[in-house]
Amino acid sequence: MVCAMIASAAFWSHWGWAAATAVLGFVFFALVVRQYLLRRRLHQLAWAIGLLFYAIAAAMEAWSESSGEWDPTVYRIYIVLAASLVGFLGLGTLYLVARKRRWGDLYFVFLVACMVVFFVGTSTVELDMAKLVPGITVGGQALGPSLGFPRVMSLPINITGTLLLFGGAAWSVWRFARRREFGYRAWANVLIAAGAALLAFLGSRARLGDTAGLYPAEMVAAALMLAGFLLAGTLDKGVRKARAKRQAVGGRLAAETRRLEKRVEDERQRAVEARADLDD
Repeated sequence: MVCAMIASAAFWSHWGWAAATAVLGFVFFALVVRQYLLRRRLHQLAWAIGLLFYAIAAAMEAWSESSGEWDPTVYRIYIVLAASLVGFLGLGTLYLVARKRRWGDLYFVFLVACMVVFFVGTSTVELDMAKLVPGITVGGQALGPSLGFPRVMSLPINITGTLLLFGGAAWSVWRFARRREFGYRAWANVLIAAGAALLAFLGSRARLGDTAGLYPAEMVAAALMLAGFLLAGTLDKGVRKARAKRQAVGGRLAAETRRLEKRVEDERQRAVEARADLDD
């Protein structure tokens, strides 16, 4: 009985998976917004926008599945948000790792242009209503063929966003793994990279028409990235470790210096005493 339920498509497309993803997404969004309000960094703002898209899209999935109806207007908005979230996560990563802000600004212009074209296309295209029903994982199938317009417009957003997000996380792993005091940041970025890779894999499968397990996998991807974010914290922890290490090394050097000075002083004192004995 249980095995049959788990094997059914209805189980894997149940609204509970999407609802759990939405909760994780809104929690993640709130944490990043809090960081942005404290530090006002562009990469945090871009991540917050991407995570808000993530949470809203998941909430739309949960609402549509639980209500037993996919509203066409809701779907048109949902598909643009779902396709664009990785782009904004990648934009945040680009702002974080790029030495010059203009690279992030240029990608932002590219991203918004793709979103506008995609939104206009989804607003005017005739939807395949046979695909727009609860109980199956819709993905982008209701827009038509995978490489047809407007569905094809999700490709430049997904591909570039995934490359930036995954590439930035991988670069951070390499950067922090070389310093033991920042090892926790390396593991945090491993989790973020794993979540990004899972999102990319899900998008590729959905584009090929295989959307089985999309909702629970989205939840796992959100959980991985949230865990990485929480583990990463800030650089303060690593800085404190590095400072403590330097202080410990400095303390040992100071103690060794004092021992050497005392030895030199003792030897000098013995030399003085030996010379006095010879004079006598």
